[in-house]
Amino acid sequence: MSSAARAGLRHVTPVPPARHLLRARDLVDARYRERLDVPTLARAAHLSPAHFSREFKRAFGESPHQYLLTRRLERAAALLRSTDRSVADVCLAVGLRSVGSFTTSFGRIFGLSPTAYRASYPPAATRARIPTCVLRAYARPHPAVFEKTVAQPRATVAHEFANERGMEC
Repeated sequence: MSSAARAGLRHVTPVPPARHLLRARDLVDARYRERLDVPTLARAAHLSPAHFSREFKRAFGESPHQYLLTRRLERAAALLRSTDRSVADVCLAVGLRSVGSFTTSFGRIFGLSPTAYRASYPPAATRARIPTCVLRAYARPHPAVFEKTVAQPRATVAHEFANERGMEC
């Protein structure tokens, strides 16, 4: 190859191996509901399945399967806290196929059965559901007020929403 041809080539920086592992972990986080196995995750990381499993465990402290199961159980716990869906429905919604295995794994991680875990939180139906637009309006920073200007209290959309329903902001 001539020096002119070499001058036209750009130097490509190699991607660190841990970056490929992060790609596989991100895949688990995004698609935990789907059927994911080690060969699929290994392909995302551009590694062989055996090498991927070893490197994943070394990098993140747990096997790919355990990471996926933990992610699914965390999402199941959030669904149990925030919805009134049945335990079987929650199990299937997070990508697990067996309610018995789900209950056993959930109890091992959280120390309670899914039903007991749900019972330790207030029912989802009793919680107020506030629209996202109202939450954003309430969280929006208030405009700056100069010292010479007298600040007039102004009701925000969130306050009005709360007052209509007898809640406090």
